[in-house]
Amino acid sequence: MTTRNTLSELVSMMRGQQVVALTGAGCSTESGIPDYRGPETKRRARNPIKYLEFITKPEERARYWSRSLVGWPRLSEARPNIGHLALASLEDAGILRGIITQNVDRLHHAAGSKRVIELHGALAEVRCLDCGEIEQRDRFQQRMLGLNPNFEQAGAESAPDGDAELPRAAARGFQVPGCRRCLEGTLKPNVVFFGENVPKSTVERAFSLLEEADVLLVIGSSLTVYSGYRFVRRASELEMPVGIINIGETRGHKHAAVAIDASIGTVLPALVEELGVA
Repeated sequence: MTTRNTLSELVSMMRGQQVVALTGAGCSTESGIPDYRGPETKRRARNPIKYLEFITKPEERARYWSRSLVGWPRLSEARPNIGHLALASLEDAGILRGIITQNVDRLHHAAGSKRVIELHGALAEVRCLDCGEIEQRDRFQQRMLGLNPNFEQAGAESAPDGDAELPRAAARGFQVPGCRRCLEGTLKPNVVFFGENVPKSTVERAFSLLEEADVLLVIGSSLTVYSGYRFVRRASELEMPVGIINIGETRGHKHAAVAIDASIGTVLPALVEELGVA
């Protein structure tokens, strides 16, 4: 099946229907943010920090934050790409009910999308695990730089989710700021780490949004992680058509009525045009 014919089928499936989008890291790669399982990154295994390691091992926390100090600027300076903007246009046109995203980069918000449920939180915030204080990540970045003025960043390689590849020795002696409010609390990015559960209230809101839709459109996700795949399974249970736009096959292909193997930046603008969205 050619991409054009598949796009035509996707347009037919969506026309006159209410759609909910489920987006993954592939939606942001064209903004310069690496993903975990895309065509480029799958050649090299990425091992993100696990929740239990972060909360129980101070040396692993220091290593995480040293890498984040290097990786954050690239993520914070990223801008929405044409795919993000296309989704915002579909929402403005009343076709898209909202977005359930696995991404933590807030680029959907920056593009103008209004109804976004962040399954995994957002790196733009830092949360104290002891008192619950929320601090903006940009401010926390400045505090880390102040405590580590001579930190060596040369040769770092960007990694997914605002991370960076650094030699383990680089984190030795790295100072992590304490909570501004309670002073001694452990600070963690306000995101769901591997091995940590998505808050029940967030999952319930996402399922509620899904049930407003006639069609689920998966964009840029391999659906390897269950936190996203569960919505494809639910759509299947509801006999709701599922469309997938992704480079490469996904865990959800067996549930898909239409699947397009192409870049987000190619397909979504064409979809907007075919649906007659100004």
